[in-house]
Amino acid sequence: MCAERDFNQIERFLRGRNQAHLLSFWAQLNAAQRKNLLAQIRQLDFSQIDDWLANYIKKAAFTAVAADCAPVEPYGLNPDSLDQKRRYEQAGELGKELISAGKVAAFVVAGGQGTRLGFDGPKGNFPISPVKNKTLFQIFAETIAAVSEKYQAVCPWYIMTSPFNYAETKEIFRSNGYYGLGENDVFIFQQATLPNFDFDGKILLADKANIACSPDGHGGSFKALYQSGALEDMKKRGVGFLSYWQVDNPLVNIFDPLFIGLHALDEAEMSSKALIKSEPKEKIGNFCLVDGKVTVIEYSDLPAELTEKRNPDGSLLFQLGSIAIHIINCAFVERINTTGFSLPLHRAVKKIPHVDQQGRLIDPAEPNAIKLESFVFDALPLASKSIVLETLRSEEFAPIKNPTGPDSPETTKQMLVARAAAWLESAGITVPKKPDGSVGCLIEIAPSFALEKNDVKDKVNQIPEIKPNDQIYLA
Repeated sequence: MCAERDFNQIERFLRGRNQAHLLSFWAQLNAAQRKNLLAQIRQLDFSQIDDWLANYIKKAAFTAVAADCAPVEPYGLNPDSLDQKRRYEQAGELGKELISAGKVAAFVVAGGQGTRLGFDGPKGNFPISPVKNKTLFQIFAETIAAVSEKYQAVCPWYIMTSPFNYAETKEIFRSNGYYGLGENDVFIFQQATLPNFDFDGKILLADKANIACSPDGHGGSFKALYQSGALEDMKKRGVGFLSYWQVDNPLVNIFDPLFIGLHALDEAEMSSKALIKSEPKEKIGNFCLVDGKVTVIEYSDLPAELTEKRNPDGSLLFQLGSIAIHIINCAFVERINTTGFSLPLHRAVKKIPHVDQQGRLIDPAEPNAIKLESFVFDALPLASKSIVLETLRSEEFAPIKNPTGPDSPETTKQMLVARAAAWLESAGITVPKKPDGSVGCLIEIAPSFALEKNDVKDKVNQIPEIKPNDQIYLA
């Protein structure tokens, strides 16, 4: 009787919100399915959904760019004065001290699947290293292990998954012995989800008993850190800083003493690395100053006159691109979670499988629905202070996003090999080249061998002669 009363109340409520179709298959569900579906519906925040329908579903939200939008002045690749040289040296030493003291943790967002790459499973399990075919997870784990060894510290690793790959990710780590890391030093947790909508604003059903949802974006990491217990675990360990990156970038320098140190010296709350865009309309966010705050404006939202605007020397005025590498203070994560924050949502038109009103499973060939997500960089203006450090694309950014062409496994492997070759050449090692100037062999440097270019110089006598078409693995 109680269940029937609950159903009637919810059915009336949904009818008033034009969402009664969520109960269309009630008569076909068993008791457990009914209970679960009602629980899903109760978790929906309809006060927010009304706003989403008005501003994101029925129309695309317009992002206005402030009139005083200005370029950000970053810390450059190299110090530009004697004073700044001293500051870089001081920052590098401070960064090393913080890592050695266990104050810095690794934090990767890994909620994505390898579907676009034709890979079945979490994207973090995608094999990518050029010689040993190590997965992304293994590359990151070996990096964290090498950093822990180098600095004689425990560097914990926090991994945010989606509900759709959480169990599989946990099993991947368990079956691989946590890649040599301590099980207690790897904290795997889930982000939240948001419902998917059709173009008329109706919430889709994944099947007759479940609402169709998608992960709430990497911006959901702030709430997930707080709600999962990950932040509490950090506090117990004395961790003060998170080194944030996204799972598709194997070139990332997870523990960069200079970046960590500059962030800490400047008493910033959330900071970023940036690179010089390859062309004005490169599909990465633009670092801007808006109302005096470091802000990332999406490539699609920056007006054309600003996108193309140039300095007197011919360089782009807005030349700094965001590559999703950040240092985030744990205290910042706690502060915004306890003061009631919300990040803006972004609208994406996607192909979302669902059941129609006849109960048929529809696997659309064309985009048919809207998913909403938040982005981590939208938290930057909430920080009391934020710095930007310029880095080189060839050293730190080789994302795997597409099956072929730019940002594909092929280009990522090429960049891994090219960086390894550049590190060897900086130590005086001759690397064979093809007529077009590209590397004429396969080279893979394990994190245990070198974490950065300068590490190679100490191990020159361990490097064999390299010949064309060789496959060299240094560990």
